[in-house]
Amino acid sequence: MTTLTLAQAERFAALPLRNLATEYPNSLAHFAHGPDDMQPPHKLHPIFWGSYDWHSCVHGWWLLTRCLRRHPDLAAAPQALALYARFFTPEAGAGEAAYLDAPGRGTWQRPYGWGWLLALSAELALWDHPQAASWRAALRPLEQRIVARFPAYMDKLTYPIRVGTHFNTAFGLLLALHYARITDEPTLTPAIAAYAERVFRADVDYPAHYEPNGDDFLSGGLVEALLIAELMPQTDFAAWWNRFLPNATTVFRPAIVADRADAKGVHLDGLNLSRAWCLRGIADGLPGDQSGLLQSAAAHEAASLPFLESGDYGGEHWLATYAALAVEGLDG
Repeated sequence: MTTLTLAQAERFAALPLRNLATEYPNSLAHFAHGPDDMQPPHKLHPIFWGSYDWHSCVHGWWLLTRCLRRHPDLAAAPQALALYARFFTPEAGAGEAAYLDAPGRGTWQRPYGWGWLLALSAELALWDHPQAASWRAALRPLEQRIVARFPAYMDKLTYPIRVGTHFNTAFGLLLALHYARITDEPTLTPAIAAYAERVFRADVDYPAHYEPNGDDFLSGGLVEALLIAELMPQTDFAAWWNRFLPNATTVFRPAIVADRADAKGVHLDGLNLSRAWCLRGIADGLPGDQSGLLQSAAAHEAASLPFLESGDYGGEHWLATYAALAVEGLDG
């Protein structure tokens, strides 16, 4: 992995800065209890009401925080910092937690939005800005609820979800594991390790030739492998990887995006970028020369990194997050 350059941070941060306070269009995933519960996004979600949908808004804030943490001298830093002061208030954070507490919302945004909220909190914890701790404190009620709910989610999830979209189990756990390690949260790491041992350890012969599905933005196989790489010693992971996907360098090719104006089809740009991140992380977890995996990662990144600014909101509201993952990974 490399580190975000100033030029990359300027480019990536420009997209959430345009989107975080843009309320419409909005794809609202809302569990309503009745006609009085039908309200506009900014009423339902006092912080995360922009960027097309709740989870994209969360990881748009993660991206902006990452860019500012890496490069506090961003030209747009004054504009960005004003947004944090506007959005991350104790009252707004309490409102976000209250939404999750309402009956019927136990599965809402699980596990993708949960994981990204924890990743955002971890990023705020790493940031040395004088106000970062207070902005993170605004998220604490929601953060604490999600931390408490993740182990229960794993306990009841007899079968992991392996799709290449928001419901993927391994991706949500990668985000939660990152949070636990950054913040020294004591419960999530052992719970995730035990769950991965139970449901992923025995996996062999992953059918990568069936990837991708037409609206994937994750590789079911590669995010699982990256999670295992994070949890196993290198020698054990190498043995597992050779059983799981022995021909990785010959299977994965960059996905072709036929129409970037199609909000589902443009997911494939995200797939290319997230694969680049996973392939680099997997290579880092393996011994010896992994030039084949690294060359595949570079090809995937090159296929989609030029197209973040497609002119269509369906991709522009979220893809830069995955560009940052491709460039420097979650632990950057």
